[in-house]
Amino acid sequence: MPVPGIVAKDPWLAPFSEVILTRAEKAKRKEKELISGHRDINDFATGYLFFGLHKSLSHWIFREWAPNASVIYMIGDFSDWKEKPEFQLKKLLHGIWEIKIPLSLMHHGDLYKLSVYWSGGHGFRLPSYTNRVIQDEKTKNFDAQVWNPPRPYAWKNGTVKTHEKPLFIYEAHIGMATEEEKTGTFSEFRELILPRIVKAGYNAIQLMAIQEHPYYGSFGYHVSNFFAVSSRFGTPEELKRLVDEAHGKGIAVIMDLVHSHSVKNELEGLALFDGTPYQYFHDGPRREHVAWDSLCFNYNKNEVLHFLLSNCKFWLDEYRFDGFRFDGVTSMLYYDHGLSRNFTSYDMYYDGGQDEDAITYFVLANKLIHQVNPHAVTIAEEMSGMPGLAASLDDGGYGFDYRMAMGVPDYWIKIIKEVPDENWDISQLYYELTSKRKDEKTVSYAESHDQALVGDKTIVFRLMDKEMYFFMNKASQNLIVDRGMALHKMIRLVTIAAAGGAYLNFMGNEFGHPEWIDFPREGNNWSHHYARRQWHLVDDPLLKYHFLGDFDRDMVMLFKKEDILTQDYCYLHLDNRGDQVLAFSRKDYLFVFNFNPFKSFKDYGIKVEGGKYKIVLNTDNTKYGGFGNIDESVIHYTQRMGKVSAPDYLKLYLPSRTGIVLKHLITPRIY
Repeated sequence: MPVPGIVAKDPWLAPFSEVILTRAEKAKRKEKELISGHRDINDFATGYLFFGLHKSLSHWIFREWAPNASVIYMIGDFSDWKEKPEFQLKKLLHGIWEIKIPLSLMHHGDLYKLSVYWSGGHGFRLPSYTNRVIQDEKTKNFDAQVWNPPRPYAWKNGTVKTHEKPLFIYEAHIGMATEEEKTGTFSEFRELILPRIVKAGYNAIQLMAIQEHPYYGSFGYHVSNFFAVSSRFGTPEELKRLVDEAHGKGIAVIMDLVHSHSVKNELEGLALFDGTPYQYFHDGPRREHVAWDSLCFNYNKNEVLHFLLSNCKFWLDEYRFDGFRFDGVTSMLYYDHGLSRNFTSYDMYYDGGQDEDAITYFVLANKLIHQVNPHAVTIAEEMSGMPGLAASLDDGGYGFDYRMAMGVPDYWIKIIKEVPDENWDISQLYYELTSKRKDEKTVSYAESHDQALVGDKTIVFRLMDKEMYFFMNKASQNLIVDRGMALHKMIRLVTIAAAGGAYLNFMGNEFGHPEWIDFPREGNNWSHHYARRQWHLVDDPLLKYHFLGDFDRDMVMLFKKEDILTQDYCYLHLDNRGDQVLAFSRKDYLFVFNFNPFKSFKDYGIKVEGGKYKIVLNTDNTKYGGFGNIDESVIHYTQRMGKVSAPDYLKLYLPSRTGIVLKHLITPRIY
């Protein structure tokens, strides 16, 4: 029996080689089954070109898949919203319905939907492949909209080659990006926020909530219309222009893709689309997600695979996204959605509790995406630690380029909440930050949108709490704010320094945005007050927020310019638990942290490679709101204690709660 590549790299997986090979073979068989009559998986995943509404030279043509339906009408502006014989669809083979409509009867901007009948029932539905859905402000009802603008968007820039450099990802939400108490737009984001991201040094944007979702407060994770851009943010052309201009500035645009579940709404979603509960979803107890109040796709059905794979290709093809962050991967991988497992042994990844059909989908989706765009990147939001998730298909993996290091933000929140500073275990901290599968790249982050939601707290809010409201003015002094400022910078620096190939930050967190995120809802009287970003705080020279923003910018710029994350591993030099001093190197850079809240150290010895070192980044610099206790102009030379064969030591002054980055300038040893 051949040995999968992931097993060769991790011998502890040897007992599960057969399962790993079986999963790979199942995916190959399914791919062969799906592409029968097609060139490849890329040629297969073109459902969006067949289904839905399309305009030809002679007529409009519309197709829908609804195998249980008995009669379907198209109704809309063109039919006075009445069921008319000339707008009744014809049933073809395999549950496919079709209608051809004269060009003169439908126009760009017209509204429409389907009136679907089945044995014993009837319902109004939005087409499953519709690419445009709008909501009536008065009735709150959703309708599909004919979208065929007279002047299609003309692209100016190509996509970004995301694999050439490490990713520095700015996670963003279009609607809450504006400072005003309203829902922001694609155009406002392009004009106001994109320049900020460029200035901040990030080379990728991860856009949330792009797919249409009926409830704004779901953060975009209860999707109803998988091929439609959320109209609350603007038009498809406005999104295309945003993506295009980001590409022109060298920034990749990654989409937060939700294929883990679907909203339960019937009038605007896929639930009971043709009168059956199992058209797209599981029937019985597996249909509803026990924790998310949503419906779970049945990845065993070829039609569902066709729908989801076509969805992947659609966003790459139509909007030129540079890849996807797949949401809820853990939920898809396990029958219990990972809710009743602690994942303390490899057995839990291969014990039969895994949804093998979902695994097959991931393999096919990653293969497809990289066929469509070899430079695209795929990221798995996954917390169980499933081996091989971000390993290559050839090695028996699932083909993702990155996996999210979800344990890192959990760790930061845990120690900030539960452990006094003086008891922080530096050895444990380093282990948590670097504990990752060596053959799989990860996106590391101190916090994302998850930690900013109402009911939780961001790192800066946990560190400073109410003191932020009174002492962020430069004219004021406060020990709690001083501590928070220092640790906010240190936490980000040590996290990015130990990152597994990519780093992520959520919009505004880089400058310590205060308070939580709470979308408009009945419980807050539909207020946008907490669903926005207060950019004036970082722009105000009289406030301390810009110190944090300036540090984050210089930190990201350093790591990006020097390609520090291209070296996969970190070399640990020192983790002194008693002193709370940590030192490790990566590429030509030495990272030294003194987390001790009380003690500063003079001439602190760290065993390193010989030569001279220069400080290139220092959290205690006054331009970042620090106290300026370090003379950064000094060049530090290593010393040997005793014999020629003795190791080299670097002696540094390490102020309390300070992190510094030194560049190793290669020179002959000084004895």
